[in-house]
Amino acid sequence: MESLVNVNNICFARYIGIMGLLLTSHFNALAQDSLRLSLAQAEQLFIAQNLSLLAQQYHIDLAKASVIQAKLFNNPTLQFTLNAYNPENRRFFDTGKGTGQYVVDIQQLIRLAGKRNKEVALAETDVMMEESRFFDLLRSLRFSLRSDFYQSYFLQHTLAGYVRQINNLERLHSTYQQLLAKGVVTLKDAARIKTMLYARKAEYTSLQGQLLDVNAELQLLIHNNKAWIIPIIDTTRDSHLGQYALADLLDSAMANRQDLRLAQQSKHYSDQNYALQKAMAIPDLTIGAEFDKRGSSFDNATLLSVAIDLPFFNRNQGNIKAAKLTIAQAKTELEQQQEKVENEVQNAYAKAIQADKLVQAIEPHFMEQLEHLLQSVTDNFQNKNISLLEFVDFYDSYKDNMVQLNQLQNEKMQALEALQFAVGTTIFY
Repeated sequence: MESLVNVNNICFARYIGIMGLLLTSHFNALAQDSLRLSLAQAEQLFIAQNLSLLAQQYHIDLAKASVIQAKLFNNPTLQFTLNAYNPENRRFFDTGKGTGQYVVDIQQLIRLAGKRNKEVALAETDVMMEESRFFDLLRSLRFSLRSDFYQSYFLQHTLAGYVRQINNLERLHSTYQQLLAKGVVTLKDAARIKTMLYARKAEYTSLQGQLLDVNAELQLLIHNNKAWIIPIIDTTRDSHLGQYALADLLDSAMANRQDLRLAQQSKHYSDQNYALQKAMAIPDLTIGAEFDKRGSSFDNATLLSVAIDLPFFNRNQGNIKAAKLTIAQAKTELEQQQEKVENEVQNAYAKAIQADKLVQAIEPHFMEQLEHLLQSVTDNFQNKNISLLEFVDFYDSYKDNMVQLNQLQNEKMQALEALQFAVGTTIFY
């Protein structure tokens, strides 16, 4: 039995040593390659360097190029026909005065019913839609940035609390191993300290994995995967959420939500397309002039031609019907989007109020008192002023309260960001 215990002690000691090396190397890496950023600085890097935003901007430029194309007039058509071979005088390409023949014809398409202007208006609306898509993408990615920023901040604070406990427990574990060898403490007490240390390091490793994922997302958003990001946040700043009425937030959302604006523009685009399709039912006019040297009833004939399609069969009926149905579809989607925006704002506002109340109910210096007590309880336990049971109970209580407090503060900030995302603009800070 003793040999089994010794083997377990050796294995656990090795595990503790490996974990200690991992923690040390991790924090050394943070010290060497860290990037301390405020939220404003992170947003500046995000707007300047985010690849998704840069790629989306090309869609706007492509739409603007379509406007340029829509404004262009149709080119005239020039045709030159000449005599390839004159059998009477056996001459090739005979265009001479006496016996030659050639025809010069020029034609210009004239678009009627304002088709060109309607196509230009349609292309300009498409530019506005691409701009709305860009700003809606900006809203979504900015929400991800701010959400990950707060998530990273509070995770790092939680991990720092774990590190303080782990450091204390490692010293206690080392002391208890020496006392155990001298027979001063029991194996049960030494094993309890060891178990606490094992549990804290396992929980630390799990949280560290979450932080690594969040940091990777932040690096991607600001296009910098070379540095570990350390968020700088003023947690004492009040959001003043109570001064915002739900009705005002709803009005702000209706005015600022880019996805709602996109739905409105889509409805307008459908109206414009319907007008264009009706105009397409009217045939275009082709006007031409022709010079015929010898092929007409008299030499050197100058002719004028006018051509227009006769809309007996194709009056663009299918496209007109499809455009009309698209208007009804876009109208329904607009109503649905308006209802969605209203529901999102109401839901986010209720959650933000609830999260804010929970954090406001916590005493401002509660965590500072816990930090002070943590060291005090550790010292008193080492001096045998409190029992192991009291020590373990406080350490568990400290850990639970530390984790819960950071979670509550994070949930509050996440709720506020969700409300800003639903409103479509920055309303707090």
